[in-house]
Amino acid sequence: MPTSTSRAGVGSVCAAVLAVSGLLFTGLLAAQPAAAADPAGYQNVRINEVTSSNNDTVELYNTGATAVSVSGWKMSDDGFSPQSFSPSAGTIAAGGFVTFNSPKGLGDSDKLVIYTSGGTVVDRVDWATGKAKPAMARCGGDGTGAWVTTTAATTFGAANAAGCPSSIPAASKVRINEVTSNGSDTVELYNGGTSAVGIGSWKYVDGDTGHSAASISSSSPSATTIAAGGYATFDSTLGLGDNDSVVLFDDKGDTVDSVTWATDGAMPSDERCADGAGWFRTATTATLGAANSCSGSGGGTGGTGGTTGGGTGGTTGGGGGGQPGQLLGGGGSLTSGCTPEAPGGTGSTPAGTLAWPGGQDVTIADNVCAFTTSTGPEGRDLSGLAFDPAHPSTLWAAKNKNWLYKLVKSNGKWVPDPSWSATGKQIRFAGGSGEPDSEGLTVGANGHVYVSSERDNTKNTVPKDTIMEFDPAATGSTLTPVHQWDMTSQFPQLNTGSKDDANLGFEGVGYVPDSWLTAGGWVDPLTGAAYNPANYPLHGSGLFFAGLEWDGSLHVYGLNSDGSFTTFGAITTGERSVMDVSFDAVTQRLVASCDNTCGETHTFLKVNAAGAIAPDVTYTNPAVMPTDNLEGFAIAPASTCVNGSREAVWSDDGIYGFGSKTSSWGHALYSGTFPC
Repeated sequence: MPTSTSRAGVGSVCAAVLAVSGLLFTGLLAAQPAAAADPAGYQNVRINEVTSSNNDTVELYNTGATAVSVSGWKMSDDGFSPQSFSPSAGTIAAGGFVTFNSPKGLGDSDKLVIYTSGGTVVDRVDWATGKAKPAMARCGGDGTGAWVTTTAATTFGAANAAGCPSSIPAASKVRINEVTSNGSDTVELYNGGTSAVGIGSWKYVDGDTGHSAASISSSSPSATTIAAGGYATFDSTLGLGDNDSVVLFDDKGDTVDSVTWATDGAMPSDERCADGAGWFRTATTATLGAANSCSGSGGGTGGTGGTTGGGTGGTTGGGGGGQPGQLLGGGGSLTSGCTPEAPGGTGSTPAGTLAWPGGQDVTIADNVCAFTTSTGPEGRDLSGLAFDPAHPSTLWAAKNKNWLYKLVKSNGKWVPDPSWSATGKQIRFAGGSGEPDSEGLTVGANGHVYVSSERDNTKNTVPKDTIMEFDPAATGSTLTPVHQWDMTSQFPQLNTGSKDDANLGFEGVGYVPDSWLTAGGWVDPLTGAAYNPANYPLHGSGLFFAGLEWDGSLHVYGLNSDGSFTTFGAITTGERSVMDVSFDAVTQRLVASCDNTCGETHTFLKVNAAGAIAPDVTYTNPAVMPTDNLEGFAIAPASTCVNGSREAVWSDDGIYGFGSKTSSWGHALYSGTFPC
């Protein structure tokens, strides 16, 4: 990055690492980091209308889904000297308005900057002589539309539509479309209008309020015109860094567009999806001068041309009518000893895979570094997931440093149930020895939790492919199995003395009720006839399907109450590996999930006409999600359905997210929706 006096200096970089941040930001960040935590959702508040007459009134609009406190906030004009103001209300409701009269007075050619009480810049708008009379207002969407001079009476405290002109000026169709703060610090503009726009006299500025605006035409390469549907790029002479922004002005000095990004959000670039109209996302590949790749997520904000999300949790569904999904929520700084692990084992997606059928929006659903333990202080390794069918508000999770978590929802996030254990419970093999490499889990008909393990972590070169049964009602901080079944001898290919081979065993396990097998006409491979549960009197009321990471096969077992087991053979899933296994009673399908080894996919299996369990359909994850070692997957029961959707949850074995210093860094759980 070029040397400059941009605010991306030592203070800003430190703030980027330590300050609470979200995946989506709207508004310009301050020249200096805030001294105190900013109110939740502040980044969703936008200047929506302003007049330099009639008591110099300002209107703020909350584009987010939750109310935002504006207590102690300040404003400034072109002197950039923050001063307190008195809002009409102390909080702005979701989708609501707050107004105030500027204490400084606003002139014909002026600017307005809004700051939080901690000094973080929330939003900024500049206007030329006469443009704020009767008012400058966003047209085409409150909080998100193009800045224009109203042609009717002002609409303070209400939607702006009544004051919008009948047509939007051609210049207002130009949008910042992509920006990179890595190396050349390049900005790309896109013209979404039907006529060319001259930009030779336009200027831009970064997020440092001490900087003067620079001319686009004086930047390299020089850009003077942008064709309809075309692109123009230029390298910023101001220098762009972490936690920075770009504001674009036309030849009159009016604000056209802006974008803000967090740490590393513009590396390799921050881009709109779709061009000129969509949300900003951190891209995996920069496409300056061409259509955006839309191959990443998170990181930036929609400026004056795009709405932004935010929120602290919960799921959102629907996919936005074909619009790109968004990864929402997140925040928090990494704690000492919490060390994310980069993903490995990337492979191709199986042929014929279909797009995710649920909502395209996904929420980060845990607190940062939430699963740090005494045996896994790095805070990662949250692997298997399973909803409890009898208690759908409970989500069980296995951490493969031999810990179990009972999770419940709190403020939209999955957190350890303090009534069970706020820090999780450690598990042991039968006899109280060893540290199971606990990868998968499922809930049986008896309400017990069954955990699969690949090896003993104290002897990690030796496989130990077992399924253990734990009674969650047992007291104490350490649990030992009620029963344990050891299938290690069935997989000699894993016993090579290599810890890598030993780590390719039972990655997931799923309980499947006998009723599904009999109703579907499953042919028992041991008898060649229709499966008859009565032939196996000690196995309970269902079978267990263990997923082998080695080759993606499922191995079927009857787990007998005397400690023995019956082997029913293997099933081919079509996946290269299996990381989690579950049974979905709604779709009446067995689900084998794979992480980035198989392109982040889930294969739904059914009993076919021949009585065999075989793949039916394979789906990818929502496109907005990171391509990581997402080893856990669970879909909520039918009883949780709301408006045709239910929750789907993923876990990241490495809490890597989109990489270092992104807001997904340090998080293990993601929440989305799946159809009912």
